[in-house]
Amino acid sequence: MTPAETERARLTRSAALASAIVAVTLLGLKTWAAWATGSVAMLGSLADTTLDLLASLVTLFAVGLAATPADDDHRFGHGKAEAIAALMQTLLIIGSAVAIFWRAISSFGSTDLPRAPEVGIGVSAVGIVLTLALVAWQKSVVRRTGSVAISTDSLHYQSDLLLNSAVIIALVLDVLLGLHGADAVLGIVIAAWITWNAIRSARQALDMLMDREWPASKRARVSEIALSVPGVEDVHDLRTRSSGVADFIQFHIWLAPEMSVQEAHDVIDMIEERLQSEFSGAEFFIHIDPRGHRDPAPA
Repeated sequence: MTPAETERARLTRSAALASAIVAVTLLGLKTWAAWATGSVAMLGSLADTTLDLLASLVTLFAVGLAATPADDDHRFGHGKAEAIAALMQTLLIIGSAVAIFWRAISSFGSTDLPRAPEVGIGVSAVGIVLTLALVAWQKSVVRRTGSVAISTDSLHYQSDLLLNSAVIIALVLDVLLGLHGADAVLGIVIAAWITWNAIRSARQALDMLMDREWPASKRARVSEIALSVPGVEDVHDLRTRSSGVADFIQFHIWLAPEMSVQEAHDVIDMIEERLQSEFSGAEFFIHIDPRGHRDPAPA
């Protein structure tokens, strides 16, 4: 592994490990709080934290696998392990949302009030502080590595900030202010919020698994850089995809038919050098065509 790859692996593992530690801590605290209060919103928060832990363990495994160098059976590397982990997380999150929604609906009409609101409020406040610290570290790691698994993990921890705040609001309204039913209503809001975040996270993972093309502006930049190299007369058949943080760029170029093999090789080297300055770490597949030649379209 290159030094850059080693550093990326270290950062992503540290973020995934921090996520798992926070999840274990909050799981213990919220189990106690859910038992002590009987709050639907707190129960929903506990269910979400349980799935957070499972998702964090999946992420920890996935970023380790994604960092494994390419081998004979996986010549393009293992980067898509991150996307698979992200997709698994979204399925777990949606399952959590359905359970919370069902529990909230079932509690309507009940005369039982949550107990010991100070316990639920205190635990939720601790959860907010720990989650803020974790999300700050995850965002730093994502900026430096581009990890889709850590990014997805961070998204549902960000939703936990709203979730913990909702628990506090629910307990204050239902128990302290006497607005019975607020706990169940906030439970439904939490379920809807979790579902929305899961769908948003799933899109990015599916795009990577389906080799979705890069945005038009980013693709145009690839062509612009290639065309800036002397001797390159046209860029066509451009294809792009990402696998984890690994980018793959493939295209054809027109060169003068009379150009020697050595000259054409030098042009390719110059294109790759300029592209690497903007798309660091990407792999390039550049096919040379004589001026005016285009491969026939597939039948």
